[in-house]
Amino acid sequence: MAEAGGVGGAGVVVTGVAAVAGTGWDLAALGARTAAGEPAFTPVTRFDAGRYRTDLAAQLPGDPVLADELVSIVGTACEQAGLGAAERAVSPLLVAVHGDPAVARLPESERTGPGAIAASIARRSGLGPAPRAYMTACVAASTAVADAAAMISHGRAHRVVVAAGYLVEQDNFALFDAGRSLAPDGHVRPFSAGRQGMLLGDGIAAVVLESAEEAARRGAAPLARIAGWGRAGDAFHITQPDPEGGGMTRAVTAALRKAGRVPADIGYINAHGTGTAQSDVAETAALHRALGADAARIPVSSSKSVHGHTLQAGGLVELAVTVHAVRTGRLPVNAGYVGPDERCGLNLVLDRPVEREVDYALTLNSAFGGANTALVVARV
Repeated sequence: MAEAGGVGGAGVVVTGVAAVAGTGWDLAALGARTAAGEPAFTPVTRFDAGRYRTDLAAQLPGDPVLADELVSIVGTACEQAGLGAAERAVSPLLVAVHGDPAVARLPESERTGPGAIAASIARRSGLGPAPRAYMTACVAASTAVADAAAMISHGRAHRVVVAAGYLVEQDNFALFDAGRSLAPDGHVRPFSAGRQGMLLGDGIAAVVLESAEEAARRGAAPLARIAGWGRAGDAFHITQPDPEGGGMTRAVTAALRKAGRVPADIGYINAHGTGTAQSDVAETAALHRALGADAARIPVSSSKSVHGHTLQAGGLVELAVTVHAVRTGRLPVNAGYVGPDERCGLNLVLDRPVEREVDYALTLNSAFGGANTALVVARV
């Protein structure tokens, strides 16, 4: 069932945003590489990937520790937002991660359950009480953003910090390889003929969301606005998407309704776009159902074609890419494209970034189990 609601995001602004990925150690590198369509896939160095269908992923150098990188990225976003210690102390943290504290490499003394990761990151970052962990696969981060925006718009919080992280590791690599989801040709080709699957990537991101009134009171300059959000389930299959894109259709429709917008207002879509055969077709169907004739007009790309699939972190990494694109007016290239697939009739950004001012953009995510999310990002 789609999330209901009227215009709800008029006062939810982004005052801090930070992200790192296999493209480099800051949002500027991520924005530049995705805009240019320069994939970041290199041979895996953290474990022996020689037995798998591919040995490529988009990795940060070395062997970073996820818990440490989450603390660092939260600090960067909070500094950009101008948050002092007192303001951080009353700001709740929502964090999207793998549920196993060992994956985040928490100290043994702190590995008390899935919520331990959120508690540890909040404590080390000086953030408020009752942190919450999200582990709902590839919509974990975007679900956390939607919850944060709802908390703010309903007056339950003045400000919420959302963080998410995934670093390529062998267990998930082996799992997706066993499911024949990884692209053996080493390229992610969303919505393209000849696409063979996805590739994994590192991703750590954080955003500070506030009410417009709170940002104005502090004198913080908004970077963008979360104008609308929608969530809906397919109820179709545990791993396969609804071929007609039913859940994503409802999520997009709900997000537009909450934003008080119509399809003609949307100027860019950062699609889920995994480069897998069934998922891309289902997403295309959903966009045509939700947007009508505008689906053939709106520029579309999937930044996963550059930074890879960052799993639980995907929704936040891709929100950061979308905010960067809206702020710079450079719409990212859909990399890896080799030719049209008649089942994926979208206005893909190819060859070079589209230089255009965009007032409203969509960023979309889907997950196993049939979960779908849509966020409307507005330029300020």
